Amino acid sequence: MSKPVVAIVGRPNVGKSTLFNKLIGTRLSIVDDTPGVTRDRIYGDCEWLNHNFLLVDTGGIEPYSTNVILSQMRAQAEIAIETADVIVLVTDLNCGVVASDYEVASMLQKSGKPIILCVNKCDRVGAPDPEFYEFYNLGLGDPIAVSSVHGHGTGDLLDEVIQYFPESDIEEDDEEIINVAIIGKPNVGKSSLVNRISGENRAIVSDIAGTTRDTTDTFVENSYGKFNFIDTAGIRRKSKINDAIEKFSIIRARMAVERANVCVIMIDATEGFTEQDSKVAGIALEQGKACIVAVNKWDAVEKDGNTMNAFRKKLAIDFSFMSYAPVMFISAKTGQRIDRLFEMIAFVHSQNSMRISTGKLNEVLAMATSRVQPPTDKGKRLKIYYMTQASTRPPTFVFFVNNAELFHFSYQRYLENQIREVFGLDGTPVRFIIRERGEGKK
Repeated sequence: MSKPVVAIVGRPNVGKSTLFNKLIGTRLSIVDDTPGVTRDRIYGDCEWLNHNFLLVDTGGIEPYSTNVILSQMRAQAEIAIETADVIVLVTDLNCGVVASDYEVASMLQKSGKPIILCVNKCDRVGAPDPEFYEFYNLGLGDPIAVSSVHGHGTGDLLDEVIQYFPESDIEEDDEEIINVAIIGKPNVGKSSLVNRISGENRAIVSDIAGTTRDTTDTFVENSYGKFNFIDTAGIRRKSKINDAIEKFSIIRARMAVERANVCVIMIDATEGFTEQDSKVAGIALEQGKACIVAVNKWDAVEKDGNTMNAFRKKLAIDFSFMSYAPVMFISAKTGQRIDRLFEMIAFVHSQNSMRISTGKLNEVLAMATSRVQPPTDKGKRLKIYYMTQASTRPPTFVFFVNNAELFHFSYQRYLENQIREVFGLDGTPVRFIIRERGEGKK
């Protein structure tokens, strides 16, 4: 049985994201005094009294706004309401009950879902302020006084939430789920790919670069396996990052890469490779993630019989630092090769998780060193006694040698190529640790 879903909704700037972060125990949602900071739905795992559930933070609901982004935020909140088992309506004690609160409350009552009224910013300890009692006018039952900043009242709120859960909310085993971070510069089609994969308008799609500010999770299960796609905000050059909120988004994107097993690096086929694409790929490389280069908008490129091969050869030069990453040509708009993308994600994940026995590794090592002798310097020759695999994700190998300084980078690259030739390791970086016999790590 899947986890219950609890949606946090309300008008803008009442403290929904602050409450969300307090309940899940980490700063996942961006918090800022600017109304409308949270745009897409944000999911986080939450646990209370042995009940595990998904908490959803939503953008503020503006019932009658005609602004394009605000209207799409409202649509995202409505989707969250439809999929939720319990809804928490957050209001602001300092502002009192305003017209928008009545409109949002009316919208929620039409959903037929259990609604819990949370009055936020009750920061004083003791009896509630007189203004607290006017929230009874919303007709949603007894309000719960909460301070999302200090945490007061959050226990009472969660006690009320879990009353509406089914008796057996068993947490699913997620060991088989592959976490996939979709990364790239702004406006390459990351959110469009998420929507195509999920079959719904899960993320806001707009021609305005930078529409996605937070990371969003989309769970998909098909014949290729179980996947959790993490849509991230586009990563811009530092010189173009002026907005404080966007700086938070880049940190969030880096955290998404850290959480992922596989990174899909998206490139705009109509623009080709840019310096920023290499910076984005470098984040995944630093963290040792399995990677796929997905060239999106391939449907918009004028092609002849040699277009794909020419593009692939150029990318081989541009991504020479990541030559192990397979390249795919896709279209999030038409769905071209999306099924093949699932298959490739599962494959590179298995390569990133591969473990090789010490015996097989040393057979390859003996063959490689007999073919090309280890380097020498001033009469001293490098001796590699043996090697073993220390860990996976990424595959990490330890070499025991007589002199680490003699183990030149060029010879390390040669041995890496020999290992890849025998064992594959497609789509994943490999790491080498060099130890001198009887010495610590070098």
